Amino acid sequence: MQGRRHAREIALQMLFQADVGNLPIDEAVEVTLADAPDLDESVRRYATALAKGVWAHRAELDAHLRAAAAHWSVERMAAVDRNLLRIALYEILFVDDVPYRVAINEAVELAKKYGGAESRRFVNGVLGAITRKLGLSEGKDRRTNP
Repeated sequence: MQGRRHAREIALQMLFQADVGNLPIDEAVEVTLADAPDLDESVRRYATALAKGVWAHRAELDAHLRAAAAHWSVERMAAVDRNLLRIALYEILFVDDVPYRVAINEAVELAKKYGGAESRRFVNGVLGAITRKLGLSEGKDRRTNP
């Protein structure tokens, strides 16, 4: 399986290493890529860009998550859910060629695969709340007020 979904899975591993393993993001990227020497170059590039982009913008991403998940602190969220939400939100806010519906769907699919029993619903609900707040569910595909 090569492609953007695979890149998101690899980025999730990188972010998990940095977040839970307390590794610097560059080291987390290096360790993860070393474990997957046969990865397609486009997958390596996109996974690395996602992981480093998420990590660089995590304060802004987490602020959106806090606002949308009022009864959950970001720190209390399961690490997989937290990082899937960050990846999807990063794609929604900063990656021009990923429609917000695709970012949400991909996060939900990965939550089914890697998250807990309620991860799919939680991820979908939080991202839905954020996109409504950003006005994306009204037909726009990008936020209009950066």
